[in-house]
Amino acid sequence: MQTPFPLAPSALTRRHLMAAGAASALTHSLPVHAQSKTVLRISSPAVPDDWHAKMWVVFKEHLDKSAPGDFDVQINLNASLFKQGAEPAAMARGNLELTTVSAADIAKIVPEFSIFTAGYVVRDPGQQQKIFNGPIGAELFKTMSEKMDINALSTCYLGTRQLNLREVRAVRTPSDLKGIKLRMPGSKDWLFLGEALGATATPLAFGEVYMGLKSGTIDAQDNPLPTVKAAKFYEVTKQIVLTSHLVDGLFIAISNKAMQSLSPAQRGKVQAAAQAAATFNNENRLKEESQLVEFFKKEGLQVSTPDLAAFHKTVQAAYQSADYGKIWPAGLLERINAVR
Repeated sequence: MQTPFPLAPSALTRRHLMAAGAASALTHSLPVHAQSKTVLRISSPAVPDDWHAKMWVVFKEHLDKSAPGDFDVQINLNASLFKQGAEPAAMARGNLELTTVSAADIAKIVPEFSIFTAGYVVRDPGQQQKIFNGPIGAELFKTMSEKMDINALSTCYLGTRQLNLREVRAVRTPSDLKGIKLRMPGSKDWLFLGEALGATATPLAFGEVYMGLKSGTIDAQDNPLPTVKAAKFYEVTKQIVLTSHLVDGLFIAISNKAMQSLSPAQRGKVQAAAQAAATFNNENRLKEESQLVEFFKKEGLQVSTPDLAAFHKTVQAAYQSADYGKIWPAGLLERINAVR
């Protein structure tokens, strides 16, 4: 993996994204001069206002500048081309060139990748970049390429999940969450994480979380801070506990077939464009998160930080004693912990 590629992107507007979407109509309707370009179809579930949508415009603009006339980059948002989770299979079939894949998506085929869906494995966004830009990332991405026929180009920060409580509570260690009905997504992986945090994990659809908090059906929920704001959970809660229990990420990936069809020079330019896009996303998402703590305080919420070492120790011990830890390669967790 390459180091972050600096970029000062041009103004990103909804108009850019709409134009990009329009450009992704039927490729056989393109004029002859456009068909001579290498088509790079992008599928993303992101909505236009999301940084993960805007970063694709950065990718396109960077590539248009570095390799003028070489590529026809077609951006498809809102899962309009392929449903979320279906992209890796489409790439393997040759029906899609680029997308973002999550650790959970990869773990379905590369089980060892499930370590990045566990709590307190990645400490912070900085360590996340070092892990995936270093030897660990190179090894895992090589396996991913061999088993999934796709190649990771860069790592995008998705957000750090925090706890959001409807009533103020002194939370220092996982034992302080005993009896708390913590809403988690319904899969067994998410529910295990909720229990490992010390709470009573309660499955509930995302669309029902607001009313669940308001009515007391649940006592807490977990999400990155931008989601707490966007979903207005701060209206029905009184506290945010900065547990930082999961530093989540996405990976910009290209199909091996598409990558192998490019010249070495073109591959380097695509790689650089992907890193530029990731850097744009990461910087803006981190900036937004840092500003939201003050926003929530102004809204009257108490913001506290627990004993993170105690949470880290308890949660990792839970994973290592369960079946989850048994599929992780020996020594991988220790190697990740050693990345500074």
